[in-house]
Amino acid sequence: MRAATIRCPVAPDQPFGRENHGAECVGRWAGERSMALQNRVTPLGEIVADPARGDFMGNRGILHDGARRLGVSRWKHKAWIVCTLAFKSRKREIMAPGRYTELFFLDEATALAAGHRPCWDCRRAAALAYRSAFAEGNGLQGAASSREIDGLLHGARIVTGTRHQRRAERVGRELPDGVFVIVGERPWLVLDNRLLRWTPAGYDAVREMPEGLVTVATPLPSVAAIAAGYRPALHASAAALAGD
Repeated sequence: MRAATIRCPVAPDQPFGRENHGAECVGRWAGERSMALQNRVTPLGEIVADPARGDFMGNRGILHDGARRLGVSRWKHKAWIVCTLAFKSRKREIMAPGRYTELFFLDEATALAAGHRPCWDCRRAAALAYRSAFAEGNGLQGAASSREIDGLLHGARIVTGTRHQRRAERVGRELPDGVFVIVGERPWLVLDNRLLRWTPAGYDAVREMPEGLVTVATPLPSVAAIAAGYRPALHASAAALAGD
């Protein structure tokens, strides 16, 4: 990846957090296309190494060491955000020592499935729309704070006492577009009551939605936000397959 965004600390006195952002990634990462760092996030919450580009970036804190290798931790705080790849022409070196670990996602639906939510600064319009839909879908009164949203998301995305993704069973044909389900141990995107198979480089196959219950990967608070009207951005390959 050559482009990314920067996160700054969340200010709890802001209605939905205060995050900061943007940078084009330069330095050691430039020209290293053949060496894939472990910084791509799947809809199942796994952080993997893959050379394919993604449409969005995010972070969960400092997860890497001085050699740009991930340690045991998969997050350092609960404010998991998803950002634009570039913002205000700022420059940034990927996995710089002592700086947060830049994570990359195929699209926003992937990021939501992995437990992230829109950044308040670089994606303000999306953050506002998500906050409104999150409150409506989850029965919250008034404008939810970032701390409240992050707390609800964290409880829904991680099995307590582990680093494993929490999952749920729901009727597949009742799920909104933009949610991820697991079929045959692989992540599939719900779109137009069909399923699109996810890969790091894009969606590459279509299948019919199974009857009855399916395993849902997207945290249920975000499922509720999507059902209430939030529309996560999808990779271009989704539209191409949907048109088949």
